[in-house]
Amino acid sequence: MKAFFEDIFEYHHHFNQKLADLCIEQSHKIPDHIIPLFSHNINAHQIWNSRILKTKALGVHKVHTLEKCKQLDQENYQDTLNILSQFELSAIISYRTSKGKEFNNTMQQILFHVANHTTHHRGQIIWELRQNGIEPIVTDYIFYKR
Repeated sequence: MKAFFEDIFEYHHHFNQKLADLCIEQSHKIPDHIIPLFSHNINAHQIWNSRILKTKALGVHKVHTLEKCKQLDQENYQDTLNILSQFELSAIISYRTSKGKEFNNTMQQILFHVANHTTHHRGQIIWELRQNGIEPIVTDYIFYKR
């Protein structure tokens, strides 16, 4: 199962990088709200990594440049690979939400959540690109694996 998560996060990293490149290339055409959405997606992944690794978290709505998003995505990917090598998927992680509530979830549940969250918001970004006359990249997992 760890190999599955390694593959999923490699896939997400691959397309986050390509999508950032497309947005940088088309920066004159993208709507202003894409950058905060892209930033949020990257921040959320970093926040979950920081909860697991007990490190400082970014703000969930902190806005970055697209170049900074690419850098943070690279860091997120490396941190997630480190997490997968250090923890069992059944490990229980205790954490506090941004509102201070305490919860416990397994590593597997958290990683699945991060992967779903990433897919959801990347889909929103792609929809926005299409609405603004920018041909988005194809990010379907099956195309990635072909």
